[in-house]
Amino acid sequence: MRQKADELGVDVLLVDTGDRVEGNGLYDGSDPKGKYFYDIVREQEIDIICTGNHELYQIDAAAREYDLTVPNFKGKYLASNLDYINPKNGETIPMAQRYRKFTTKNRGIRVLAFGFLFDFTGNANNTVVQPVAKTIEEPWFQEAIREDVDLFVIIGHVLLHGPEYKAIYKAIRSQNWDTPIQFFGGHSHIRDFKKYDSKAYGVQSGRYMETIGWMAIEGITGKGKKEKPRPLDARASMTFKRRYIDNNLFGYHYHTGLNDTTFSTEHGKKVSKMIHKARKALDLDYSFGCAPRDLWLNRAPYPSSDSIFTWLETEVMPDVIVNKERKDTPTLAITNTGAMRFDIFKGPFTKDTTYIISPFVSKFLYIKDVPYKAAKGILQLINRGGPVFEATEFSLSQLAPPEQMSILTDILVPQIPIHGAHKSGGAQVPFLLSSNEEPNLVPGYTTKDEGGDDGDDTIHAPIPYFRVPNVIQSALSFPAEGEPEKVDVVFVDFIQPWVLLALRFMGESYSAGDVEVYTDETLTDLMADWIKRNWKKDC
Repeated sequence: MRQKADELGVDVLLVDTGDRVEGNGLYDGSDPKGKYFYDIVREQEIDIICTGNHELYQIDAAAREYDLTVPNFKGKYLASNLDYINPKNGETIPMAQRYRKFTTKNRGIRVLAFGFLFDFTGNANNTVVQPVAKTIEEPWFQEAIREDVDLFVIIGHVLLHGPEYKAIYKAIRSQNWDTPIQFFGGHSHIRDFKKYDSKAYGVQSGRYMETIGWMAIEGITGKGKKEKPRPLDARASMTFKRRYIDNNLFGYHYHTGLNDTTFSTEHGKKVSKMIHKARKALDLDYSFGCAPRDLWLNRAPYPSSDSIFTWLETEVMPDVIVNKERKDTPTLAITNTGAMRFDIFKGPFTKDTTYIISPFVSKFLYIKDVPYKAAKGILQLINRGGPVFEATEFSLSQLAPPEQMSILTDILVPQIPIHGAHKSGGAQVPFLLSSNEEPNLVPGYTTKDEGGDDGDDTIHAPIPYFRVPNVIQSALSFPAEGEPEKVDVVFVDFIQPWVLLALRFMGESYSAGDVEVYTDETLTDLMADWIKRNWKKDC
């Protein structure tokens, strides 16, 4: 694409908005994590890169980001509101440079770029995330937005419709009322598009690198070259067009005009060899068992036999949540639905699959001998929410799959196609053709956003979407009749603050000092062990 851009006399920028770690065996499958991953990632020619929340959950992950990824992309890694605490002297320093100013190669467009993270509070204690509202008041930012440039590019692990980007947009417009602004967002796992004004737009590229978000801007006159640029339309006639390209070779071949024979470059072949070598070394294709059916994260209602959460709640957790010293004690075991990140497909369940489905290193903790009258209210309270959580930094949106931040209702695919059916609010919704027009389509993204319903590069059959609760629960070792007086409350470590808040609301004064380790094994390991014991080996 860079070669094609050079031939056309235009510029192409590649941006990465974070969450590169966790959720794939190339990172999670080694000890230490990322043994092969960082060398593979640095082979990409990324122009602007920033941090996601997943790079910051664990102390060692944040340290590797600072020690490896930042220098691997020196001058291109931006951390506008993120600091790192130097372990040698305790000094708080920027994770990377705050912004970048550069001139594009072909059009001479003077770009000023920032890299932000949303107001994240779950980061490890060797990092500091400064609220965006505070960052934009700092002298360096105020000086930067007063620069005479042709384009502002703001990348970030930030929702396009969230308060952080709204604040940044207003700050820039207060000093540069006419300069084009392009936002690139992330975190909520949807394809999304937002218009801030006629010269300021934002695009978000889905999740898990399933989507290449393509944004084409025409009408910018670059002033960064001495030679006279090719005549372009005035700013008043600028256009911003987005495209959501499915991340597969078919799309790449189509847009590059190449094919199986001509597409691969020598550098690309080298990186492919690195990936294959790493996968083999990590034994990522090892199969724990054969999934007898598809289990869906959001494509099936909960509860139902096709829901991955029903399977986890009724089959897996009752069998694997065990502490030998407490095995006969009535127990409520709780996990958040956001701990599961993808569907299970019928067929081989491999080592790589375990990290795709459940990438986190969450262990199970517990509070012993909790009065059952209080413990039984935890599930309902966390799922329904209320003032007890609204008044704290522990937003319930952190517990469920990230898509639910933007998809506020179930999306049902009608049996009889209804032309133009959609839901407002920028979520992914069915785009339906009439029965006479409908070809044989593969299920996939069918996006409706602020730009309309023409953003998807490939037309797909619509997929239903069912919202799920924030947490699910299994009751273990309960008496055959009646209710126990006390129970052990077991939960994944990530949700400890919410469990303690819920118990406090129920009249119990438990604190972190009352929490103990229930098992050292992670949910990922326990799930893999269950599959190994319960699903047949060969498909």
